[in-house]
Amino acid sequence: MKTTHYLTLILLCCICSFTAQAQNDTNTIQIQISNIKSSEGTISIGLYNSEESFYKKTFKSKKVKSEKGELIVTLENIPKGTYAISLFHDENDNNKLDTNLFKIPKEPYGTSNNAKGRFGPPSWEDAKFSVSDTEVIQSIKL
Repeated sequence: MKTTHYLTLILLCCICSFTAQAQNDTNTIQIQISNIKSSEGTISIGLYNSEESFYKKTFKSKKVKSEKGELIVTLENIPKGTYAISLFHDENDNNKLDTNLFKIPKEPYGTSNNAKGRFGPPSWEDAKFSVSDTEVIQSIKL
């Protein structure tokens, strides 16, 4: 009977230790979005965790109601690693970044590190940042 209690206690300690370790391995990213011209539509945010997935498949995404001026959005439970953010103001709420005939965006957009592209979207190299033990703050101007 005592052995069962000890085994239960040991198992409980291991579970608590694992849970505490798992909580320490995730972090938050605070995104400060500025220069929002209107409260119409939504802000669509994509977090990418590799160069291969950049602009193709998000690791995590979030949509928030637009607010004129500035907006702060927090992404939680982000494991340590290298990431990039791409976001746009979906002014007409059609769930896509509207472009013109030459594929140039007609709606405001931004990328982590305020990276700018030349003759195309910003590169992974310019947009990437690291997530480690501290909260990350990315200020992105539309």
